[in-house]
Parts: sequence; C-alpha cells; structure tokens
Amino acid sequence: MDAVAAVETLLSPEGREDPFPYYAALHAHGPVVDLGGGYIVVVGYDALNRALRNPALREEGPEWVQDRWAEWAGNPSVRLFSQSMLFSGDPRHARVRRLVSRAFTPRRVAALAPAVERLADGLLDRLAGLGADGTPVDFMAEFAYALPVAVICELLGVPEQDRLWFRPLVADLAAQLEPVYSKEQLEAADAAALTLLEYFADLAAQRRAEPRDDLVSALVQVRDEDDGRLGDQELLDNLVLLLAAGFETTTNLLGNGLALLLDRPAHLAALRADPSAAPAYVEEFLRYDSPVQLTARWAPEGAVVEGVAVPPGGEVLLLLGAANRDPVRFARPEQFDPDRPGNQPLSFGGGPHFCLGAALARLEGGTAFGRLVRRFPRLEAAGVRTRHGRLTLRGYATLPVSVAGTATGDTCRPSVHDG
Repeated sequence: MDAVAAVETLLSPEGREDPFPYYAALHAHGPVVDLGGGYIVVVGYDALNRALRNPALREEGPEWVQDRWAEWAGNPSVRLFSQSMLFSGDPRHARVRRLVSRAFTPRRVAALAPAVERLADGLLDRLAGLGADGTPVDFMAEFAYALPVAVICELLGVPEQDRLWFRPLVADLAAQLEPVYSKEQLEAADAAALTLLEYFADLAAQRRAEPRDDLVSALVQVRDEDDGRLGDQELLDNLVLLLAAGFETTTNLLGNGLALLLDRPAHLAALRADPSAAPAYVEEFLRYDSPVQLTARWAPEGAVVEGVAVPPGGEVLLLLGAANRDPVRFARPEQFDPDRPGNQPLSFGGGPHFCLGAALARLEGGTAFGRLVRRFPRLEAAGVRTRHGRLTLRGYATLPVSVAGTATGDTCRPSVHDG
C-alpha cells in the first residue's frame, strides 16, 4: 500500500478500529517514511526510540500551537495540554516534572502495592457480587476504570465521593489528543477542561486551608512558597493532567489485556496456573495492543531522522504502536507471546518525556491480572465489546464478561490479525 494512503486510512474510522494492517504496510517502506510536504512518519523501533531522545524534535507545545492556530488560547483544552508537562519543553518541563516526580519514585510506588492490592480485591468482590447469577458485567466500568482512578485519586488526595464523575469528563478532554477531532468534540473537550480546572482550584483551596499527606497538598505548598518553581495556572493544568494520565492509559491497558486473554483461552489458563507471570503478560499487552499508539514532535529549526531530512517547521508522527510491531525488533510481531525474550515495548515513550507513571501502571496491571484470573476460574466473554474509536489512546468503551461461567449473547471472536 502507498504510504500516504496507509496513513490516511490509519486516521479513518476503519484504521482506528484496527490499525495493525496499516502499520505493516508502513513497515514495508522502511523505519522512517517521508510523506512529503514536511510530514515524516517513524515506525521502526530503533528509529523511534532515538527520535524520542532527539533534542531537535520538540513537543507540540505553545510555540507549535501558536504557529498553526492563532486563537489557541481561547480553547481551554488546547491551552491546558499545550502548557502542561505533556507538551511543554525545557526549562518548564524539567522544572515541573522535577516537582511532580517525587510522588512517583520507585520507593513511593513500591509502597503503594498493599493499597493497590486492597483496592483490586474490593473491586473483584464487587464484580463477584454483580455477576454471581450469571449476569454479564462490564469490566471497563466496574474494574478497568475503577481501579486506576482510585489509585491516582488516592495519590492526589481526591475524595472518594468525587471520583465517579471523572470518567466522561476525561474521555471528552482526551479527544483533543487525537490527530483528528470534530468541532463538537473540541467544544466538549473545552467544557471538560473548564470543569476539571474549577474542581482542582476548589480542591487546592481546601488543601491550602487544611493540608494533608497527598500530592495536591504538596504542590500547593510549593506554589505558595512563591519562589517561581510553580505558577497558579501550572498547578491546575498539571493536576488535571495527572488525573487524566493517571487512569486513562491504565484503564486501556487493563481492557486491552483482558480482551486479549479472553480471545486466547490457552493463555488465560496458563496465567491462571502461574499468576506470577502477570508482569510478563503486562509487557506483552503493552507491546501487542498499546494503550497509547502515537505521539508527535516537530522540528522548528529542521532535523535529520535516520538520514531523512525534516524541514524547518516539519511534523514528525511517532507511531508507538507500529514500533511495537516492528518485525526487525520483534520476531513474529503479530503473534501474542508473553514469553518473548527482551520484550521492551515503547508504549510509555522514552527520553525526557518518558511516562512518569509507567511503574505505577505496571504495578496496577500485574496486580490486577494476577488476582483477576485466580479469583474467577470461569471468566469468559459475555457479549459484544465496543471500542471508543480513538487511536492515540486506544481502548474499549465496553467489555462485558461473565464471572460465573454463564455467558450470554454473542461471544467475540479473535480478529484475523490476532496471534
């Protein structure tokens, strides 16, 4: 397939539903593909890994947005993301990341393990109760969302009673991260941004009056020291980012992983027999169907990516999902294989913007799958699953399961692209 046609189809509803054939088509053109007009696509594992660390390739922050969209500041969702850690460059990125990273040190994450286990067990109890009579239960709503949102909210200090209404707001907000979105989706993202910013402004005020042992209190204290390390808007923008990033990607990891297991009974049985293998399964879930499929950079002064010239102002699309299926790096990439040696997917990015919460996501995934498969020996699909139709953040909207072994409805079959 022509490379331009492959990218265009990838961004269509068909490609968003199943991007992997189009990744394979792009691999046939090499690790870096020049689409013309200043657009470059990186699909090779090694090439993408280096591109993530290339200082000439910068995040699509305020400078990039201003260059293409003069009224960008009038859209709260665009302003929020472009000025948060996610898209800002140094020195702002390094300064804010250094403050926030204290909550994600290896020791701090390891200390969260008992809390993650407790939360997972409580949600499994709820699943058991809801599905005791064979009634299908939506795994996405009852577990895949509930666990990571509980964990990140515990870390931030968000009260338990405030957590249920975050999911639709963050889903609306995240649409702005897609390469293609409608005017209506942008309006919904803007409305969600304003609601979430207002919420965290109120929560920050509460923690300023009554500090607690949580991340919101810690960042409010840094802000109030007034030494320039954290501004008012930076505080709120990055609190919203931490909430959204803290559960959206992990929710997709849990949903994508369980769907893969349900389509592969032999692997489901193998993991049930040896739950200690859960971390290896999580790495293969991340590689095979990454919860984050792409990111982007631009080259304000121009750059060279693996010998391909990027003109000044040129765009570089980094297809993480394609790199994770690179046949040069992974033997039989279309085959699901948790025993794959040297399995190091690029799902959490790399370089200065490597995902702060990667270790926490892996902890949640390993804990969840190890406990889930043992708790429900008759776990199976129980109806038609649906994806939410996005590519950057790829996952399921619904994933009905039976935990009592009395599935009803149409059980989903593996697609022809599954290994």
